[in-house]
Amino acid sequence: MSATVEPSSPHVMNTYGRLPIALSHGQGCRVWDTNGRAYIDGLGGIAVNTLGHNHPELVPALQDQLSKIIHSCNYYHVPGQEALATKLTELSGLTNAFFCSTGLEANEAAIKLARKFGHDKGIERPEIVVYEHAFHGRSIATLSATGNPKIQKGFGPLVEGFIRVPLNDIEALKQATEGNPNVVAVFFEAIQGEGGIHPMAIDYMKQVRALCDQRDWLMMIDEVQCGMGRTGKWFAHQWAGILPDVMPLAKGLGSGVPIGAVVAGPRAAHIFGPGNHGTTFGGNPLAMRAGNETIRIMEEQKLLENAATVGAHIKASLLNEFEGMSGVKDVRGQGLMIGIELDRPCGVILNRACDAGLLLSVTADSVIRLVPPLILTIAEADEIIAILVPLVKTFLAEPAP
Repeated sequence: MSATVEPSSPHVMNTYGRLPIALSHGQGCRVWDTNGRAYIDGLGGIAVNTLGHNHPELVPALQDQLSKIIHSCNYYHVPGQEALATKLTELSGLTNAFFCSTGLEANEAAIKLARKFGHDKGIERPEIVVYEHAFHGRSIATLSATGNPKIQKGFGPLVEGFIRVPLNDIEALKQATEGNPNVVAVFFEAIQGEGGIHPMAIDYMKQVRALCDQRDWLMMIDEVQCGMGRTGKWFAHQWAGILPDVMPLAKGLGSGVPIGAVVAGPRAAHIFGPGNHGTTFGGNPLAMRAGNETIRIMEEQKLLENAATVGAHIKASLLNEFEGMSGVKDVRGQGLMIGIELDRPCGVILNRACDAGLLLSVTADSVIRLVPPLILTIAEADEIIAILVPLVKTFLAEPAP
């Protein structure tokens, strides 16, 4: 690569396979590295930078909050929590919210809610249905719920209490739980992110909702990556016209400021009582200001509509470019959450795209993932396509390893 930085400090744990660049600053959907080279941001900090970089309304609001109070522990009321909880329940149709700092924390809280839901019903060993290819985090519990043996390896024994089933197969779900009185919840991503941009079918989500009602299970939908307007609705499950009982959020909710939330409906909203769950940093005034301002700006700038329009343009363009091309297995996703699945591992495209001035990611070994800021324009989308398509075509023309 033309842009290089010094190797990471030997004192930083070697937990990331980093590209040899360091980002210095950004503006809108563009970022610059420390050598002054520009990139178009097709990754958005992995679906985090909802409003892009250096947003002219978000930044002054955060500066204002920094000058007042950054952190206040949860011994006290935090007005921003009340405002953000009100807004999230209004947008979701649910009733109550708990705030934390990450998606992992939100998913951990959802698992705890499900277990206590079971214990409150007299179930001593509650079990939760989870899915193949799922990703819910890297704590021991969320890692156990995750469906990726590669990232689980070396961290056993995993936490018990999870039943794994394939996607979009209601009969498989029924068979896996038949006659089991310990099942308390079904937990899934409306669109799997790290697992390869695999959507749950609308009909399937409706069937799971009906089954949860029938069997008195909680329906828990992880919207950490696919929520907050990314698909063109506030939350991806809303395309199915259903309501979950528990909905973890994070990533795009704070436009880059660490934030997580668990939003719950009537069946789950009052399972926790004082002392059952908590967090030091969750719900702090800075994060709450970021969440409230993000939603306000999204509404004013009609970013849900933009995500739907620009995302549809990207998907249609990619389908057209790759039509009939050997090696491209699928182009899928919704809104500004798009995956291009190839027939072979394609991690090298990550580096080649970076060399060409485009930031993206490769997930599940063979899926190119685009999750850009929701402010992306059609013109910027065309720039992404103009860089990415030739890279993919060149890669597929090379002999398979």
